[in-house]
Amino acid sequence: MAKKVKIGQIGLGRLGYDHAKNTAFLVPGAELVAVCDMDEALVKKAQEELDVPYGYTSYEEMLKNPEIEAVTVISSTDLHPDHVKLALEAGKHVFTEKPLGGSVEKCKMAEKAVEAHPELKFMIGFMRRYDHSYQLAKKKIENGDIGRIIMVRSYSQDPIWNIEGAIEYGPKSGGQFIDMSVHDIDLIRWFTGGVPAKSLWAIGGCFEFQEYKNWNDGDNVSALMQLEDDTMAFMFAGRAAAHGTNVETEIIGTRGTLRIGSVGTDSMLEVLGSNGVCRECYTDFQIRWRDAYVNEINEFVDCVLTDRQPGTTVYDGTKSLELALQLRESFETGKMITL
Repeated sequence: MAKKVKIGQIGLGRLGYDHAKNTAFLVPGAELVAVCDMDEALVKKAQEELDVPYGYTSYEEMLKNPEIEAVTVISSTDLHPDHVKLALEAGKHVFTEKPLGGSVEKCKMAEKAVEAHPELKFMIGFMRRYDHSYQLAKKKIENGDIGRIIMVRSYSQDPIWNIEGAIEYGPKSGGQFIDMSVHDIDLIRWFTGGVPAKSLWAIGGCFEFQEYKNWNDGDNVSALMQLEDDTMAFMFAGRAAAHGTNVETEIIGTRGTLRIGSVGTDSMLEVLGSNGVCRECYTDFQIRWRDAYVNEINEFVDCVLTDRQPGTTVYDGTKSLELALQLRESFETGKMITL
């Protein structure tokens, strides 16, 4: 029988439970042997439904389990760095969801923990890098198919049906730029080879859901950024798209353009009715990125099994958060920031 990586997961919220199901059933090289969450009922549910032998409400206790070789951290953002550090110090390989943390200081702490354990694998979950369409785009860029990149344009919109949940999460989300645009920031860095930014400007407002004013945030925000080599980037993030989850990315080059997700649908189905011809959209981000979430854990597990380091590093987490925080500062002050 082929070796499997024995994984323990912390965090069984909405995304966490999906991660647990993926690890248990859709990642051939993994075996989910433990789950941890403060909610004991969720732990028991996961154990029963996913056939997981060990369940914990204490993360420290889970890390003492000698059977666990790797940990997937799907906890709240502010706890990611601490959970990463504790797992590495316990001798476990680590995968963590984005963002790496809620502050640069905490991210630097995670960096030091990773650097102190070069024998272990660490990976951060920027799942869009593991989406088939985005990987094809990256290859075409590397092949020089579109020439030099002029601009990266990106839209990230959540569906309005989940606005109550988004508002409830608002106070601890870190804001639009950290919670949503961090994915677009990572893609910009990935497509351009990590060219640093030299200036940025963020704007937006509360166009319908005034609750976001309480957190110095907006329900719809945008930003313009210029890199040191003059490449431009535009980002838009919204909480309440009427048509469902919508993610678009366009990479404009001197010799061509790549466009991903201009029609947000997971099938070729068209509905012909009294309202005309319609194509249904993705209902939420978990459906849009379903395969990417599986692919990233497959990649993490394969890195452990083949003893290689993942392409997405702890430094990618820090750099993306730094830019997201600077965008938030620009949004709050109304000023362009020169870096």
